[in-house]
Formats: sequence, structure tokens, C-alpha cells
Amino acid sequence: MTTHTATGRTTRAVLFHELGGPEVLTVAEVPLPDPGPGEVLVRVEAIGLNRAEAMFRAGDYHYQPTLPGSRLGYEAAGTVEAVGTGVTAYAPGDPVMAAANFDFGVHGVYAERVVLPEEYLVARPEGVDAVTAAAVWLTYFTAYGGMVLTGGLGAGDHVVITGASSGVGTAAVQIALRAGAVPIAATRGEGKRRLLRELGAPHVVATDTEDLAEEVRRITGGAGADLVFDPIGGPGFARLGDALRRGGTAVLYGWLDPRPVALSSNWPQTVHTYANGALARTAEGRRRAAGYIGSGLRDGSLAPVIAETFEGLERITDAHRLMESNTHFGKIVVRVGS
Repeated sequence: MTTHTATGRTTRAVLFHELGGPEVLTVAEVPLPDPGPGEVLVRVEAIGLNRAEAMFRAGDYHYQPTLPGSRLGYEAAGTVEAVGTGVTAYAPGDPVMAAANFDFGVHGVYAERVVLPEEYLVARPEGVDAVTAAAVWLTYFTAYGGMVLTGGLGAGDHVVITGASSGVGTAAVQIALRAGAVPIAATRGEGKRRLLRELGAPHVVATDTEDLAEEVRRITGGAGADLVFDPIGGPGFARLGDALRRGGTAVLYGWLDPRPVALSSNWPQTVHTYANGALARTAEGRRRAAGYIGSGLRDGSLAPVIAETFEGLERITDAHRLMESNTHFGKIVVRVGS
């Protein structure tokens, strides 16, 4: 709960003072300023966890935290409590989501209340609860922006989705099905095959025991996939290229394997790198993605898979441990008290 002190208001937030594992995360009181011009004060109701946050906490992200006292968190759903001068898009009481287009070491949303610039928010789709909303924006934005806007995914296309049991991966399966495409879901072990099939993936490849490129060739009658959507990179990226048809497209949206990316000799092919940042920083990009996600939630074609919901900021360490275990299926959410 926000408190008042002699020096002003404070709120509880998650900080870390050194690089490391989940154990470096702590909950502390931090100053909570009034929203300035163009800023919005949001009461956070739920936060969604993303792999990038674990990488940032460990010092493996593409930019480094400023220590001590770094903030953390990209994705949250909440309610507007106050607005600064010049803010016209939001008013107190409006349900909103963080747009995940900021430096989370500075503006991290693992907190009970946050002050964010207006452009760092989007309206929460009507009728969507906070836990669901905390699980939708970044996952569906990434899959939509990467596969559809960047990769050109269309009806009838075969798309290989690696890391398919993750929050983005499960969103990608749903978006592929919504586009009329054929998702080929890749996961490391047999344990999640049934869950991916229940999600609607017609083909699931367990890469610990099956050769992905060979399986894709078999599924596509020897032609290869039209698109690969991958968060891993590294030397294994070359084998994904082997799974493409001639002239196919690969979209790399993450670097979970920090080793240099290797390219396949299966040419010609197009390789894109994708990050939400450039698209999310534009009002048009946010509007387009919000419209797509909102319509999918309304018609039921998009429904976030939530692996587990933890109660309270104090459970953030447990939530990060689950994320790093790779045993979950879908998105991890932490519900935040008021």
C-alpha cells in the first residue's frame, strides 16, 4: 500500500542491487512522485513476467542495469489514479496496460504503483481482467509484429514456432491459427506435446528426440516451412534455416542462446531480426497492435495461457525461479495488492 512520509509518498517496488539469480530481487519502499506533464500514475494490479527480465537481472540483456537500485519489469495491468498536465488519453479510473516500450531498469513496473509517460501505456481491452491483461500485451504484440507484420505470415503457410510452450510461443500458435496458417510447434521434451496439441497446434516436434528440420520436411511433403519464428538464435539457428523452403523467411526475436548466430546454407532465404521497441514507440504501432489483440480477445481466437498466478510482490523470487525452471506452460503472472 502506498504510504506518506515527511518527504513525500512512497510505494513498494522490486529492486535489485547486484547481478545474479532470482535471489537478488528484493521488495523495498521507493519514492513515488506526483505525475508530471505528460505522465500517468497507475495502480498496478498484476504484472506479467518475461524472459528478458531474467536476462536483465543476470546481466545478459542487450543493455545493462544501473546498480544499485535497478527497477525491473516490462508488462503490467492496472488502473489510472492520477494524470499530469497535458494528458488527454487517460483519466482516473481508466484500466490500462504498460506498453513495454521503455528501459525497465528505470521505469520497471514490478511495483504497487508506477508513474509512466503517457506514451508508455495502452488502454486495457474492455471487459478484460487485470491478470488476463498482464498476460496479453507483450506476448501477442511480439507474435503479431514478428510473424504477421515482419514475417508476412498468411493463410496456408507453414510456420515453425520454437520455444512454443512459452508465453510468446503459445500466443504465436493462436495467432498462426487465426491467420489460417499451419503452426509447427517445437518444444524440447515430450512433456508439453499434449498441451500444445490441446492448444490447437496440429504438429508438435520434440527437439530432444526428433530432428526438427527432418520433421518439418516430412510434415510439408518435402517443401519446407514458409516461416520460422525463433527466440533462441545461436548455432542452432542454422538448422532452423534448413527447415525452410527455398525463399522462406526466418524471424529471430530473441537471443536466449548468447553464442553467435549461425546461418543455414539453404539459400535463398530472408532473415529478419525483430524487437517490439521500434513498433511500440509509435502511436500507430500501438494502435494497430491494440486493435488486433482486442478483436482477438473479443472473438475468442486469442486467449492467453497462464501457467501460474502468484499472489503479492513478495512472491516475485518464486515466480522468477519458476520462469527459469522452464517447466511452465504459458505466461507467469504476479497479482499485486493495492
